[in-house]
Parts: sequence; structure tokens; C-alpha cells
Amino acid sequence: MEPTNPFANESNGKLAGIISYFTIVGWLIAYFAFYVNNRTSLASYQLRQTLLFHLVSMVLRFVVAAILGLVWLSTGMFSLYSLMNILYLALFIMWIIGLIGAINGDKRPIPFIGDAAQTIFSGI
Repeated sequence: MEPTNPFANESNGKLAGIISYFTIVGWLIAYFAFYVNNRTSLASYQLRQTLLFHLVSMVLRFVVAAILGLVWLSTGMFSLYSLMNILYLALFIMWIIGLIGAINGDKRPIPFIGDAAQTIFSGI
């Protein structure tokens, strides 16, 4: 008797998409536990979306922190802190839109980066 994969069914494409939205560790779990042995088009779509989202978020946070650190040290302008909060709010809204799409099982792109993710990570 051949062992069966408990994660190998069609609904796991949706589950992989949902889990991938919760940090880069969630993306890795979704990819290796749910996607590698059961590739679905929905899981592929969501994994591409979230990979680019996580990468863009990390880069933006690093760049913003570096710029704000330099500005605060040199000028003492604390008003830029509210610009940072606006950026983080925009990232959060993009994350929510993508997560709702994953929960509903839709292939709805994340604003601004969704279409690019499909071409950049077409191998996933």
C-alpha cells in the first residue's frame, strides 16, 4: 500500500495561499508543506504574489529605516515619522486585499505589485 500525502487535495491550494501571507516563514511552510507535492494554479498564483510582497516589504522597511535614521540624526525632523506610518498603512492595506483574495480563492492581484509578481516568479 502506497503512503498518502495528507496535504494532497485541491483545497490545499487555497490553504497554501492563506498561510503564505503570514510572514516569510509562513510562505516557506506553504511552499514546502502544501505546494511542492500538490501544485495548483491558485497556490502558484498566491505564492508568487506573497513572495514579491514579502520581498518588497522587507526592502521598503530597510530603506525607510535607513533614511529616517539619517534624517533624524542630522536634522531632528520627526515629521517624517508620519510618512513612514503612511507607507506601513499602505503595505497593510495591500496585505489585507491579498489575504481576502486568498481566503475567497480568487486570483486577485495585490495592488501595484501583483501583475509584476506573476511575470518575475513565473517559475513557481
